[in-house]
Amino acid sequence: MPLLRKIVLLTLLMLVMASLASLSAAAAAIPSSQSRGGSMELSKVRWANHTEALTGTAMLRMVMDVSGPVEASGIVVNEPTPRLVVTIKGTTLGKQVEDLTFDGKVVEKVSFDTSGKDTKILVDLPLMVQPNDYKVFTLPKDVKANKPFRVVVDINKPLSPPDFSFTPGLKDKVITIDPGHGGSDPGAIGPSGYQEKSATLAVAQNVKSLLEKAGATVVMTREDDRDVFGPNASDVDELKARSTVANNRKTDVFVSIHCDSFSDRSANGTTTYYYQKTLYDAMLADAVQTSLVDAGNLLDRGAKQANFYVIKRTRMPAVLVEMAFISNPNEEKLLSSPDFQKKMSLGIVRGLERFFSQAAKLN
Repeated sequence: MPLLRKIVLLTLLMLVMASLASLSAAAAAIPSSQSRGGSMELSKVRWANHTEALTGTAMLRMVMDVSGPVEASGIVVNEPTPRLVVTIKGTTLGKQVEDLTFDGKVVEKVSFDTSGKDTKILVDLPLMVQPNDYKVFTLPKDVKANKPFRVVVDINKPLSPPDFSFTPGLKDKVITIDPGHGGSDPGAIGPSGYQEKSATLAVAQNVKSLLEKAGATVVMTREDDRDVFGPNASDVDELKARSTVANNRKTDVFVSIHCDSFSDRSANGTTTYYYQKTLYDAMLADAVQTSLVDAGNLLDRGAKQANFYVIKRTRMPAVLVEMAFISNPNEEKLLSSPDFQKKMSLGIVRGLERFFSQAAKLN
């Protein structure tokens, strides 16, 4: 091979090798946390309770590390349950990022959805929040402090239950009636097969009619045989959806209607439960229990405190009534009887009227 040709070939070979080396160096310069499609990685989540120095507002701050600049935004969805949805565009989720569970004072749960091109952060809240109750913003990379690009979410603690001032009578009151169970959840089932969801809906519809005749506005969590949150929802999502109905409408009181059940079929009677979060919850329970026992003439099991979700997470005075034991054959027959259903409906309405008369005296 002529010397000149050898020199040309060697020169070309050296140029190719240099080009390959440049490409390898460029590939190595791309951060491992950045995907081929240009996505940034959300690699770490930190959170802390915080009190604003100027206003004294309690809040929860969540900080998420991202491998590079991103856009982030948030929107509140109040139905079927209160939730802040934070979208971080063009991000993937690091392997160490996991869903979080909180104490429910500011936030209940945080979960991450990466089914699309963006990361969606679902922040479940105990109560609905207003647009000025949260902030979503980004912070640039701080080389001196060794801090990466960050997305920050601040959420204020929900306000305490409002002060109530009641007047006597049912006229112009706004009342939420919650027929327990429904749809995919039949509730307790009696010895002959009668379902709790049927009894609670029948009584609730009667209560609605009586209250409206008395001049009240009635908000129903369900008006037919269906789930409130959606079919086959988790227990928490379903219960939260019911309290959300009342909280969104800012009703005066909340009444959840149920049938009791126990392994011992001889268990019987009527019970009303409350959670003392306002000055009026126990008063409401006593008034409704007294009237229910008068109307149904069953064993008086009393008004009792309980930690049930729907009476704890509603912002207004609330009760959960157990009309009778559907597991008791005799009381199952009563619960399926239209006459007894009307009696219990009247008992609830009279109990509400009794409550408003008593509560007005405390103003």
